[in-house]
Amino acid sequence: MDPLFGHGIDLTIVLIVIGKTLATFVVLLLGVLLLIWYERKLISDMQNRIGPNRAGPYGILQTLADGIKLFFKEDLLPEQADRRVFRLAPYLSAVPAFAAFAVIPLGGSVSIAGHRTFLQLADPPVGVLFLLAMSSIAVYGTMLAGWSSGSKYPLLGGVRASAQAISYEGAMSLAIAAAVLIAGTLSTHGIVADQAGKGYLRGLLPKWNLFTVGVVPVVIYVIAATAEINRPPFDLVEADSELVGGFHTEYSSVRFALFYLAEFMNTITVSAVAITLFFGGPNGPEILGLGGWSGFLWFLIKEILFLSVYVWIRATLPRFRYDQLMDLGWKRLIPVALYWLLLIAALRVGQDQGWNAALVIGIGIGAGALAWGLLGLAARTGAEQAAEDALGLGEVRA
Repeated sequence: MDPLFGHGIDLTIVLIVIGKTLATFVVLLLGVLLLIWYERKLISDMQNRIGPNRAGPYGILQTLADGIKLFFKEDLLPEQADRRVFRLAPYLSAVPAFAAFAVIPLGGSVSIAGHRTFLQLADPPVGVLFLLAMSSIAVYGTMLAGWSSGSKYPLLGGVRASAQAISYEGAMSLAIAAAVLIAGTLSTHGIVADQAGKGYLRGLLPKWNLFTVGVVPVVIYVIAATAEINRPPFDLVEADSELVGGFHTEYSSVRFALFYLAEFMNTITVSAVAITLFFGGPNGPEILGLGGWSGFLWFLIKEILFLSVYVWIRATLPRFRYDQLMDLGWKRLIPVALYWLLLIAALRVGQDQGWNAALVIGIGIGAGALAWGLLGLAARTGAEQAAEDALGLGEVRA
């Protein structure tokens, strides 16, 4: 529990909570503005271009200029649109991204106006479930935006976006469950606290869940989260050559800006979730005697590194085909994530019961190899049967 509420609530505490809310929103909004500029500059360097360089020093005000331009554009409302749902959909995409960021620990315990508090807006005991709930609500924004536009192209984009998000949400949830199983708590602050202390290999490696869960859930989470937020190479939701512009084809002005804002807010949020669950959150050695505030610097460093990887992926990998996208989610990530979660659960039970860890791992690997072989055999049999059916149909037509 946040020590801020340990001795009741008065006006000062209410003002501190309001201040933390505004500070969290400002940090996230500034992060979006800087991320858009950083992504454009970094990709331009990778592609031997200049990038934005007109608005402000090094083009750093270009994102602000683009936002102002969008505010003054005409706000279009299609004649066949469902007006209320059409106006509501952008907020269903933007608000969950901010709400999810509210439970992320940004630093350690600090003193504000004589009160000790965490650098975290909220720490509910079911914080991880809250993150998953916000991820699910965001799907409604894209789905309703496509449906309410009254046009076939946004509708196709909305269906595609919904199918993609639902497909990868399962794998992402299973990867998150691995971190929860290790920490034994659904509180994001508790998960970060569980990763503090002496690390592995006599302290050479930090006590991050990255190593505790065996790396595989981290890789699955990164891939699934990338598809969940429609980042390249999983940006089929906005495949302009196929769907004109995806679910937000009919949007303009501020409402289009909200979708654009939500995409980059989600990029920052999923990176922050990965840092919290697998990379120790704001944990790190104290910097320059800053106390709890040094945790915020460590969090910022990890966030920049994580976002740089996302930009790097966008600049280098080609877009998936849709059948490849669905195969990866349903036939690869979900089975592997479920298997790894069961293996971690078996190790936890074995640790409590005093079983031989090597024997548990051996049995788990053997069972996984057997299951993978059976799945491969079933897939090959199904492909051969489909080929025979196609051949038989061709003979009938001939």
